Amino acid sequence: GRSFRSRRSGPPGSEGRWSLLPSPGAGSLLPTDTERRTALTTSLLERYGVLTRESVHAEEIPGGFSAVYPIAKAMEEAGRARRGYFVAGLGAAQFALPGADDRLRSLREEPPREESRTVVLAATDPANPYGAAVPWPERGGARPQRAAGAQVIVKDGHLAAWLGRADRNLLTFLPDSEPEASETSAAIAGALAGLVESGRRRVLLVAKVDGQDPSQSPLSPFLREAGFLPGSRGYLKRTAPRDAGESRVPSSENRVAEHALTDDA
Repeated sequence: GRSFRSRRSGPPGSEGRWSLLPSPGAGSLLPTDTERRTALTTSLLERYGVLTRESVHAEEIPGGFSAVYPIAKAMEEAGRARRGYFVAGLGAAQFALPGADDRLRSLREEPPREESRTVVLAATDPANPYGAAVPWPERGGARPQRAAGAQVIVKDGHLAAWLGRADRNLLTFLPDSEPEASETSAAIAGALAGLVESGRRRVLLVAKVDGQDPSQSPLSPFLREAGFLPGSRGYLKRTAPRDAGESRVPSSENRVAEHALTDDA
């Protein structure tokens, strides 16, 4: 057969998307520093709704909060943003888009139990305020992090659990009283099972719960009820068998879990 010939016509490393930039002589077409910072501040306000010093620091923006504060202050003076004590304990340097404060007030009260909502978010998602706008809840032992691949389970705005990516360690933040603790445990187990049942994960292994064997955790009966099976490496839940004609490329999280189960298979 004919030998393979690369179709690359440019130098190595030139692949990818290209954008046309103004020529050096067209200086008037380049955005000014104020325009760039205004675009950055606007995008942060739209992303967070309520912009705080802590959320800017979590973005690791060069210059930190001082890079966006003058722009946010000018937007407030122009009526394009509002300033106030929207989140308790975070000082007065908080800015919000018009209407964001009204939406916060509408969610001030705890929802009825029949309207309770539990969501699973990436730990780095702007919708997760923990570790950015507000600190992680106090707990002993390991501390959660806003790391890539980690996920948080939030129940009615309260952090219920944090799931690491590589170590498969589940950290829980259960209320101290009943029946709230049991309701939160059931919500955590249901959210984890939903990751598998929805197809977001093909297999999910919970190797540790708060640093100990899952069978010794108060979460154990709720995980069993949600369809997790105990094994030598933890509690496992798989998707239902797929048709022979279907194929699916496993995600990195699925590959990590399946690799850990090699000895159990």
